[in-house]
Amino acid sequence: MHRPLLSNSWVSWPLQLEPGALIAKNCRRYPTMPLTFCKCLYFLSSCLFSVDTAKKDIVFLLDGSDSTRYGFPAMRDFVERVVEKLNVGENKDLVQYSRDPAVQFYLNTYKTKGEILDTVRALRHKGGRPLNTGAALQYLRDNVFTASAGSRRLEGVPQVLILLSGGRSSDSVDAPASALKQLGVLAFAIGTRSSDSKELQTISHDASSALSLSEFTELPSIQQQLQSAVDSVVIDVTPELPTVLVDTAKKDIVFLLDGSDSTRYGFPAMRDFVERVVEKLNVGENKDRVSVVQYGRDAEVHFYLKTYTTREDIVDSVRGLRHRGGRPLNTGAALQYVRDNVFTNSSGSRRLQGVPQMLILLNGGRSFDNVDAPASALKQQGIFVIGIGTRSSDSGELQKISYDPSYALSVSEFTDLPSVQEQLSSVMSTVLVRATPMTPTVTVERQPPGRDVVILLDGSDGTRTGFPAMRDFVQRLVEKLSVDDTKDRVSVVQYSRDPAVQFYLNTYKTKGEILDTVRALRHKGGRPLNTGAALQYLRDNVFTASAGSRRLEGVPQVLILLSGGRSSDSVDAPASALKQLGVLAFAIGTRSSDSKELQTISHDASSALSLSEFTELPSIQQQLQSALTFCKCLYFLSSCLFSVDTAKKDIVFLLDGSDSTRYGFPAMRDFVERVVEKLNVGENKDRVSVVQYGRDAEVHFYLKTYTTREDIVDSVRGLRHRGGRPLNTGAALQYVRDNVFTNSSGSRRLQGVPQMLILLNGGRSFDNVDAPASALKQQGIFVIGIGTRSSDSGELQKISYDPSYALSLNLSEILYSLVERQPPGRDVVILLDGSDGTRTGFPAMRDFVQRLVEKLSVDDTKDRVSVVQYSRDPAVQFYLNTYKTKGEILDTVRALRHKGGRPLNTGAALQYLRDNVFTASAGSRRLEGVPQVLILLSGGRSSDSVDAPASALKQLGVLAFAIGTRSSDSKELQTISHDASSALSLSEFTELPSIQQITNCTWYVNVHVDTAKKDIVFLLDGSDSTRYGFPAMRDFVERVVEKLNVGENKDRVSVVQYGRDAEVHFYLKTYTTREDIVDSVRGLRHRGGRPLNTGAALQYVRDNVFTNSSGSRRLQGVPQMLILLNGGRSFDNVDAPASALKQQGIFVIGIGTRSSDSGELQKISYDPSYALSVSEFTDLPSVQEQLSSVMSTLNMSEILYSLVERQPPGRDVVILLDGSDGTRTGFPAMRDFVQRLVEKLSVDDTKDRVSVVQYSRDPAVQFYLNTYKTKGEILDTVRALRHKGGRPLNTGAALQYLRDNVFTASAGSRRLEGVPQVLILLSGGRSSDSVDAPASALKQLGVLAFAIGTRSSDSKELQTISHDASSALSLSEFTELPSIQQQLQSAVDSLTFCKCLYFLSSCLFSVDTAKKDIVFLLDGSDSTRYGFPAMRDFVERVVEKLNVGENKDRVSVVQYGRDAEVHFYLKTYTTREDIVDSVRGLRHRGGRPLNTGAALQYVRDNVFTNSSGSRRLQGVPQMLILLNGGRSFDNVDAPASALKQQGIFVIGIGTRSSDSGELQKISYDPSYALSVSEFTDLPSVQEQLSSVMSTVLVRATPMTPTVTGKKPPGRDVVILLDGSDGTRTGFPAMRDFVQRLVEKLSVDDTKDRVSVVQYSRDPAVQFYLNTYKTKGEILDTVRALRHKGGRPLNTGAALQYLRDNVFTASAGSRRLEGVPQVLILLSGGRSSDSVDAPASALKQLGVLAFAIGTRSSDSKELQTISHDASSLSSVMSTVLVRLNLSEILYSLVERQPPGRDVVILLDGSDGTRTGFPAMRDFVQRLVEKLSVDDTKDRVSVVQYSRDPAVQFYLNTYKTKGEILDTVRALRHKGGRPLNTGAALQYLRDNVFTASAGSRRLEGVPQVLILLSGGRSSDSVDAPASALKQLGVLAFAIGTRSSDSKELQTISHDASSALSLSEFTELPSIQQQLQSAVDSVVIDVTPELPTVLGMLTCTASCWPKRLTCFTSTEGNT
Repeated sequence: MHRPLLSNSWVSWPLQLEPGALIAKNCRRYPTMPLTFCKCLYFLSSCLFSVDTAKKDIVFLLDGSDSTRYGFPAMRDFVERVVEKLNVGENKDLVQYSRDPAVQFYLNTYKTKGEILDTVRALRHKGGRPLNTGAALQYLRDNVFTASAGSRRLEGVPQVLILLSGGRSSDSVDAPASALKQLGVLAFAIGTRSSDSKELQTISHDASSALSLSEFTELPSIQQQLQSAVDSVVIDVTPELPTVLVDTAKKDIVFLLDGSDSTRYGFPAMRDFVERVVEKLNVGENKDRVSVVQYGRDAEVHFYLKTYTTREDIVDSVRGLRHRGGRPLNTGAALQYVRDNVFTNSSGSRRLQGVPQMLILLNGGRSFDNVDAPASALKQQGIFVIGIGTRSSDSGELQKISYDPSYALSVSEFTDLPSVQEQLSSVMSTVLVRATPMTPTVTVERQPPGRDVVILLDGSDGTRTGFPAMRDFVQRLVEKLSVDDTKDRVSVVQYSRDPAVQFYLNTYKTKGEILDTVRALRHKGGRPLNTGAALQYLRDNVFTASAGSRRLEGVPQVLILLSGGRSSDSVDAPASALKQLGVLAFAIGTRSSDSKELQTISHDASSALSLSEFTELPSIQQQLQSALTFCKCLYFLSSCLFSVDTAKKDIVFLLDGSDSTRYGFPAMRDFVERVVEKLNVGENKDRVSVVQYGRDAEVHFYLKTYTTREDIVDSVRGLRHRGGRPLNTGAALQYVRDNVFTNSSGSRRLQGVPQMLILLNGGRSFDNVDAPASALKQQGIFVIGIGTRSSDSGELQKISYDPSYALSLNLSEILYSLVERQPPGRDVVILLDGSDGTRTGFPAMRDFVQRLVEKLSVDDTKDRVSVVQYSRDPAVQFYLNTYKTKGEILDTVRALRHKGGRPLNTGAALQYLRDNVFTASAGSRRLEGVPQVLILLSGGRSSDSVDAPASALKQLGVLAFAIGTRSSDSKELQTISHDASSALSLSEFTELPSIQQITNCTWYVNVHVDTAKKDIVFLLDGSDSTRYGFPAMRDFVERVVEKLNVGENKDRVSVVQYGRDAEVHFYLKTYTTREDIVDSVRGLRHRGGRPLNTGAALQYVRDNVFTNSSGSRRLQGVPQMLILLNGGRSFDNVDAPASALKQQGIFVIGIGTRSSDSGELQKISYDPSYALSVSEFTDLPSVQEQLSSVMSTLNMSEILYSLVERQPPGRDVVILLDGSDGTRTGFPAMRDFVQRLVEKLSVDDTKDRVSVVQYSRDPAVQFYLNTYKTKGEILDTVRALRHKGGRPLNTGAALQYLRDNVFTASAGSRRLEGVPQVLILLSGGRSSDSVDAPASALKQLGVLAFAIGTRSSDSKELQTISHDASSALSLSEFTELPSIQQQLQSAVDSLTFCKCLYFLSSCLFSVDTAKKDIVFLLDGSDSTRYGFPAMRDFVERVVEKLNVGENKDRVSVVQYGRDAEVHFYLKTYTTREDIVDSVRGLRHRGGRPLNTGAALQYVRDNVFTNSSGSRRLQGVPQMLILLNGGRSFDNVDAPASALKQQGIFVIGIGTRSSDSGELQKISYDPSYALSVSEFTDLPSVQEQLSSVMSTVLVRATPMTPTVTGKKPPGRDVVILLDGSDGTRTGFPAMRDFVQRLVEKLSVDDTKDRVSVVQYSRDPAVQFYLNTYKTKGEILDTVRALRHKGGRPLNTGAALQYLRDNVFTASAGSRRLEGVPQVLILLSGGRSSDSVDAPASALKQLGVLAFAIGTRSSDSKELQTISHDASSLSSVMSTVLVRLNLSEILYSLVERQPPGRDVVILLDGSDGTRTGFPAMRDFVQRLVEKLSVDDTKDRVSVVQYSRDPAVQFYLNTYKTKGEILDTVRALRHKGGRPLNTGAALQYLRDNVFTASAGSRRLEGVPQVLILLSGGRSSDSVDAPASALKQLGVLAFAIGTRSSDSKELQTISHDASSALSLSEFTELPSIQQQLQSAVDSVVIDVTPELPTVLGMLTCTASCWPKRLTCFTSTEGNT
């Protein structure tokens, strides 16, 4: 019986033996041990590094915080005793820490035990707090366990950490502790009773290494225990261990069994074998896990690693295995399957936790498919594969598959398997590979071949004396290398002015030859020293294949520079070029060298070594040698993609040209060009082909097309993006295989020339790539896949020749695991314009940088800084990793010198930053998630383009801030900046301090969500297309819910399913337990339905689920999350709903499949990076972890503030300044005015916001409403404002710009949240353009405008702009602005009072202030006892302001509590003195409860009466001022309403104890409910009250408005149209009637006003009385009216609606000003509800109603509604006289219409190519007939296919000649598909607009002529309807290929849709169309109906001419 192979005798190997000898000795000692196993051990011991077990590096980390002051002597003694026991050869290091760590000495500081002990004895306690153990551990990792600090980790010496900690850490230790373990450090943590035992265990390398004491004085008791543990480290780290020892109590073992037809008879033996192996394992959840997979043609899992947790269950399952059968045998696919589906976290694999992963393959034959790539992938993942085969297996194949060829075991038949059982056990027991999370251990199949070492020696005059020492150094270095042709190679180059190669890398093949040459080296001499040129020379001539470099084979490239002085030329670019090549440079200098220069050259700062003289070189020999040993293990993937004969290659580029790469295509083209530039192109050299693909593939040129590099480059530069979708990568791969890699296309594959395919891909493939990718590999084609963030990394890996060759761009965007920690800082790169133009400003730029750096937290774990200066070329002053302290950076910044030079190439500099500075090698931590910030200071316009480089930086995630001067190009700065608001502008750089505040802005925000509470809504696509994927969606939701902490005050969940419409399965408040939710989710059933309306569903959840009533806690600040699972493109638009969700702060994560639209998902998601993708819904588990990470930490650049339910926070104030030439002298006064105004505002993010815009010809935003959040920032910017200059003055364009770009949510406007919008215009002249339409548009938006002008301004223009005439202020000069400052401030401040509901200066109306009746109603209840004196004083002060007299103001005072008591009536006193005396004598009554309702009723019935002195019936305004201190005990609704009906104007003033809702009900308008904290604060509302009272001159009479003094200005006419189903056919006649009626009215702001309302079940306002101010606007809207439809007909409800919502001041009614109110009803049927009460209410309001009906109407009902039934028999003239409307009867004057706006839309798709000339001729002839000038006809032409392209706008040309010239030059656009719907929508949004020249708002007819040659690919319904609503008259002309129904839909009526056979027939309908267009301007039938009032029509519908009879006479 043999001894066990891993008995204790193995563990006690003599420690002094070399690993190789050790293994050899034991193999001899155990001669029966299998030779295979000995080979395995040797392989493992030499793979990666050899461990010297006689050495240890020990680091002590001592807690030096305040709490260990008394225990420190014991800690010091402990360290001393441990050191005493150690051998001298062991390195020791000691670090003490509290808040920060302090190194007492490094591992390489001392070399003797005596020196260490002396230092330890002298240690002093550090002190300080808090205790940051995490930071200290991180510090050790980064600064102590490093080669430069003496660590020998890379030489295999064990690294030991002993921590003595006396308390709990203030920071987290998790990540640093894990990082140390990954480094292989074995940590022992010792703590006291104050320590956190869990924390100590986390830090220790295993739990048993965490020791605990009561006090540190007990340390001697564990001295021996620790010593033994540390000693055992040497035993644990045995030679066969690649990294660290793994606890063999845990293994994940997968058996892969060949179940094909050929193993039928051997299968029982395989099953028995598995059973016997399992019997030996220690199975358990936290022990060994087992999975079994059987395969033939495909693989099937019998059970997963997580399925069973006991040995018995596994054995039972194994015994039940049945042979599957099948053929062929696809071992490759099976290996890939287990990698992707079994060795995964979700299947139970613990690979990421470091548990060893083993695969045991039992195989009985050769594989039908290729095993190379899957086998390699398993190895890369650290999976240890053992292959066992029979005589039928392919032994070579098994060796490839096995982790090492020696692990391929063999038996004759499967029945012989017991013979390898012992062998397998041995192998398994030695598997000590530990795969650490994120970085699996990759073992290579052979020893790396060596290094290519180039030594560059400074041979200039300055090194003459030191040269012998340099030569000796080289000699010693070479002695240590393994020089032969398959290992190390050496080259030596000497340089001064020029470099001279002493010998190349391939010159010598033996060490002897090299040493002979080195000994004979002679000093070169010469000057100056050009190090930069030498480095460039090495790159171009030495690190090349021809010179012997093996870089392309993956051999590490090393440069060692010995330099004795500063270089005369720049080293920046050459050093960077070498780094890009992957060269690891070590620079060694002397005291004469420039340390900064050495660091620039070195591959990192620590590789720059410095000596006093070269004679000291021996002292760093060992340090350098260690570094080289490490380099030996490095493979640089970026520089060693393949090893080929560089004389010949066939390279094919396959470019993704689909729709999604439109913007990235130029970069792809540049990439191909750069690669080709490096190739040696020729017929017998390199050949190149380029193929572009989307839906299908297209060859641009073949391998044989071009034979010169120039031809290829020219062709590449001419490439154009193809577009198209979907993306079929699989088909494209197959295409290149079948059509490009062929002999006929120029491929030389059959001649043995290497074949390469480089794929540049931007998205997931729509088709399958597996078979084509496999076919390419089988053909030997070497594929490299390069993708973006949108690509599918798994797909790219499948396609690539090897998974490791699937490269990815924008790695920072890839969803790496998000950890919940603050990003460690920022990487800030400052780019300075050093060109000639900034010479004088450079000192200010330097000072700015210095101040900026002062504010940063510069150390290696926080902020990093780099400075680059540029002009023609960029020059790096220092990189992000050059300096680690603020002091070093500041020293360098202070020493900066201006670079000079021209031209200014900003684009090149930005590109340089992207390629050389924002990189890991230059110190960027972008890939670690650290924010990347660029600050550009530029003093001029760039000579090259900045577009592509700026875009590239943004794609990289760099946040750029661009600061320029007056010489800069503002547009260019905005292009560079990450958003427009980040482009700042100064007059000169000397003003930089004014914007220094930028440094305090939050560049990156990390919002941590309290995971104790979340509201999560799942929105599931339940449409027809997800039927088969729905179960997977359901499972996914269940798994997510399982992870949540559900509860009423914890997480809440809702599920909504949608297709055509949305349905809530349960709301957020429905369930409060996880179990209930899971049960409900399991019961979900697929709904089905189509189309898929994602937009509507998003809107639905926003309006119905994320609401308070549905359980959402958004207003309480609880995070709101929406998880969308979507399986297709939405049929409707998602833009607005997605935006609305984001504005509400809802965090949306979109998860889609390959059928989804990735662009749409990105729009919907809160951030594009949160749009996740799977191939099918069954792959959802793969994003589970990803989703959890996102949900646990929301890393966003936007701030998610909680939305609370509050009063609108303030005002949004936009200041528009005239910056034209005419205001140059007045501008300082304007600036001061703005400054003073801002000083008065409450500027912070929850109150007032400010924006400033300056304009002349064009507007320029100085800052937006959301640019600044503090008053200081705004004031700084305002003070720095510079006059813009320019002419003419286009005020209209500026106002339009504000409407479209500033009063918007994206620019910070809170209009949609109800915040008042204020515009203050300072204008110094008359506008060159019209202000009418823009001013009207701003008013419609609700903007309150104040216009301030000078004597040069146009007062009428200012009034037009202002929200009312009184808000237009005028000065002589702007220097007089201070005189109106207070006036304006008061008006703006009063917004808080008016709440933007009414115009500022006259909240309702202006009246004669000579008479008022005022009643004060005072709350005298118990609760106001202490406030009553203040109430009394308030009344007194108000009365003091009145003009009291019998025929002037009258006053009454009433006090109330339980009941009311009059102190004096309105007629009691007639002098102010009497009233004041009486008021002063008022005494508090007391009493309760407080009956405010009864009191209001009392004053109505007893005080506002004729007998009590009220003059209401004489038309004197009646006012009631209520002072109230609490909620009423009774109801106030009816009495308050009664007062309002009586025309009494009530103002309610309350305290904090009042009910604000109640006060608003009582007050005449809610905005007149004023509030104070206490009654003592009443003086604060005194001024406010006076303003209101002075404007209250209402004449309120009981039934009819009293007309005072002057002729009423006009009429308010409301037309109510029956839009129910019964009037569908008659509706056009009703519309015509309204149109003719409006034509007769005098519609302007001071005369008639019109409103139209349509109703059926519910009323719908078409427009209000104040919506339009011109007849043209009203007529446009009336013409566009569409029948509403619906039933039943609720006329009563409609009348009530008019009373409450239309005949109101806010809707434009002027009833209170005495303007007649007229209602005209057109009704076609009997009402379903009662009209009695609503009709009566309208009459009480004084509305004169006329009802017109048909035979279907109820005549009695019409009489009830009409204002007077007896008048119905009167003829129209009587009615008109009664109404004073006689002007309606004036004759219709026939006038010349102003012209037409004609837009011609041409189908330019592929289908109209032949017909296009005829279309062009048609347009030409049409234009010939028009009257084109600026006051008549205007023309625009748009051509479209997939997308529309405007040929010219309506305002582009002003003469017919210009239009005809352009039309003749039109070229066919081409493209497909034909998207007519999108084109129509485009016209609506971009062409029929004022800015594009449309005069629609001026009443000019809008005409569209469409020429379309085919059916549209998208829907035209909605866009066509939208155009009609806009009033556009469309004529659609099509051919036989068109869809006639579609044309009719587009046309304004069916007869306007014309059809031809071909477009060549267009002349035949030219005249017909011309006549139709001409008729657009002719008004239809000027006839009026003969009778208004109640008219009954004889027809059953509405004819064009009404034939009616009166209800009383019956005559026609």
